[in-house]
Amino acid sequence: MSNSNPALTSEEAPIANTAIAEKAIGAESLAPQSTRIMGRTSYFLAWFGGCVSIGTFAMGSSVVGTLNLLQATLAIAIGCFVIGIALAINGAAGYKYGIPFMVQARSAFGFTGTRIPGLVRAVPAVVWYGFQSWIGAGALNMVSATLFGFDNLIFYFITFQFLQIGLSVLGFQGIKWLENIGSVFILLSLMYMFYATVQRYGDELSASILTMEGSWGLPFWSATMLFLGIYSTMMLNVSDYSREHKKGTKQSVLTTIYAMSILPCTLFMGLIGYMVSEATGTADPIQVFANAVDNTPLLMTTLLFIAFAQVTTNVLNNVVPPTYVLMDVFKLKFPVATVIVGLLAFATFPWKLVQPESAAGLQLFVQTYSAFLGPIFAILVVDYYIIRRRTLDISKLYDPSGPYQGVNKAALIATVVGIVAALTFSSISWYASLIPAGLTYYLLMKHWPACQRFTQ
Repeated sequence: MSNSNPALTSEEAPIANTAIAEKAIGAESLAPQSTRIMGRTSYFLAWFGGCVSIGTFAMGSSVVGTLNLLQATLAIAIGCFVIGIALAINGAAGYKYGIPFMVQARSAFGFTGTRIPGLVRAVPAVVWYGFQSWIGAGALNMVSATLFGFDNLIFYFITFQFLQIGLSVLGFQGIKWLENIGSVFILLSLMYMFYATVQRYGDELSASILTMEGSWGLPFWSATMLFLGIYSTMMLNVSDYSREHKKGTKQSVLTTIYAMSILPCTLFMGLIGYMVSEATGTADPIQVFANAVDNTPLLMTTLLFIAFAQVTTNVLNNVVPPTYVLMDVFKLKFPVATVIVGLLAFATFPWKLVQPESAAGLQLFVQTYSAFLGPIFAILVVDYYIIRRRTLDISKLYDPSGPYQGVNKAALIATVVGIVAALTFSSISWYASLIPAGLTYYLLMKHWPACQRFTQ
């Protein structure tokens, strides 16, 4: 396909048939991916290192007294398996056609309508970018204060943020090597932290965590959604990453890669949070480890793990989504968009978000945007597999004056229906929203003639 179509900009013109020997650093664009740089191993390690959420500790703590140790372990495993399936399903379009999330969503929401899923994915990413950068900087500052006597959180926050911006500008070439190297340190750190937890709190852990009856009912399935929900944003824009994976991997193998890359960190962190909370009554294991002044190796490992985890998670999860949104809306180049995203993270005032009085507002923010995630996921899946039958006309997805111009009303209505279902059954919101949103979208697209065309 050439660039002769006048409706396409030079940035977005599909280049699927263009032979490029090597992908340049920071050369990401919205065009179909022609050069893919991640094999199975590097793709696995990218997800392994990029999906470390400090919040997983708290998720583990939250099920103490509700689930026994076996149930908590199974809840984490089931959550990760569901995540793997969801990522493989929604990432199929990006993997097959090399298109990013913002282009994939055009077939369901339209060129203008795609701003909605774009904002749903981008806004929380920027907020978490700033929040996690502040947490990482705090960990580095504590290491510095402990080892060298230099205590300056503002200095480390600014330095830490510009370091991440610099890494982000490198694009997926930089992400590939950062995640591959970082995953090794993260795994070793978690293994040591898990060992230290058992050694330090083994006597305090009650036998009831194994013998208590627990629950296999709604609380158990709610727990699976807790661990699933940590990665629910990634389920929307997984095509941003699957387009970087080299061709030749079956969907079943991709499911295994996703699930097994996410499972180790999630399992270690969830169980560490569960055991520390059960033994000490403190929900935050980071606070417990930070107070372990008699064990400097554990303290340093924990703090460096926190800092490293923020970098690997931010660069993969919280930079790429809003960067592609800015590229789509404002036609920016990838390096410029990543710098803007990094600067916007400063504007989230993360030092305010970490205050105790901000906890309720932050929780409300998470609950609000989470209600959008399941419906949008369901709409994208139904659109690709049932409405389009896994066949996309790529040239039309890049033609702003073509059949996908404007807004698809069916997608908007289905999103609202899904949000209502999610808020009605808040404890299992992601699960509850899937069928109402997906079914509504299917029925409208099939039986409402007005939805056969997109409107301005």
